[in-house]
Amino acid sequence: MEMEFISALPEDCLSSILCFTSPHDACRSSAVSSDFHFVADSDTVWENFLPSDYRRIVADSIPALQFSSKKKLYRKLCDSVLVDSG
Repeated sequence: MEMEFISALPEDCLSSILCFTSPHDACRSSAVSSDFHFVADSDTVWENFLPSDYRRIVADSIPALQFSSKKKLYRKLCDSVLVDSG
């Protein structure tokens, strides 16, 4: 019954809920249901976890950061990134 309620929530509502969690919890929530999995991998959620100046970090990184999603960018930024020639 509870899962039916969660599945009935709009996608933007699920995204808002996940934005109040941690990156670790967002990843774990993807196992709850296919709806959560889709939302937990969305750029909307992962942009919330990125630093506010992530665009500058990406622009100044050497070598240039390549990423296909905000979640992948988050994971890359968790590794060390060389900015402005060190």
